[in-house]
Amino acid sequence: MEIYETESEIAKRKSWLLSLVVTVLVSIGVLIVLQVIAIGMVPLIFNVSIDEIVGLMSGDYSSPNGRMAIYFIQGIGSGIGFWVAAYVVMHFIDQADLHWELQLSRFNPTGAGMVLLIALGGMLVNGYLGYLNSNMALPEFMSGIELWMREMEDQLAEMTKFLTDFQTIPELLTGILVIGILAGIGEEMFFRGLIQPKMHLYTGNAHVGIWLTAFIFSAIHVQFYGFFPRMLLGGIFGYLYYYSGSLTYPILGHIFNNTFTLLLIYASNEGWIDFDLESSDSASLPGALLGILVLLAGIVYFKKTNKPNGKLDQGI
Repeated sequence: MEIYETESEIAKRKSWLLSLVVTVLVSIGVLIVLQVIAIGMVPLIFNVSIDEIVGLMSGDYSSPNGRMAIYFIQGIGSGIGFWVAAYVVMHFIDQADLHWELQLSRFNPTGAGMVLLIALGGMLVNGYLGYLNSNMALPEFMSGIELWMREMEDQLAEMTKFLTDFQTIPELLTGILVIGILAGIGEEMFFRGLIQPKMHLYTGNAHVGIWLTAFIFSAIHVQFYGFFPRMLLGGIFGYLYYYSGSLTYPILGHIFNNTFTLLLIYASNEGWIDFDLESSDSASLPGALLGILVLLAGIVYFKKTNKPNGKLDQGI
């Protein structure tokens, strides 16, 4: 069960619409402010002008320090941004207590090992799910929308390729820090720590709350042809939190998923393995079926061995 103890009026079920509106507005405000601060610091730290930053955002990757500049903006404006947004809403608006002493006490090596196994199973499933998602075709009357989606997907794919074209070990470590660690912590604090308990409370159903949160988590990344794999990932992280009562597990799973992917990309760039993040040519149905077995068995065992204990087990 999620832990989100609050007596604030705005956090109650009857105030769900007001709470969501405030959460959205505060979160957007925090993310914008931190993005602006990060962009303002880039010229001083990386000697990258504002014009060059605009160029980087529009696909001109010729700036020598461009990759590190984008990492800095993403780390401050997104990774740390989501964490700060969650903190502001939790502590200043909802006045919620997540009882971290209890959450941390629920973390154990066996559970951590199961999280890594579950994450690997999810990766196998998502490899094939991504293949199906990437071949999705909309009806003819929506061809204009599909063209726009494809163009946006191509732009994001180019940005991803640029950011993961690691030339040095320090760049790889920076990528792991920003994409693996900061994104893992920030996004889980926001989506599983803040949004999921709200969705659970508003709908009255834990499973609906988990998948609504996963839908929002995937939609906010604006990658239409990777929507369902990311939604599945969000669902997995949601159940890790719900069945354990500790955010440490989805945070670990998120960090592992992102970091492992970055390491595969680096190994491929070095010629050690054949791996292409944007390609679905290697999608395997047998691998996906194996992944489903590992995923389901792992979650069942995780649920069985990580039953929360403590006074807050019965509610959020």
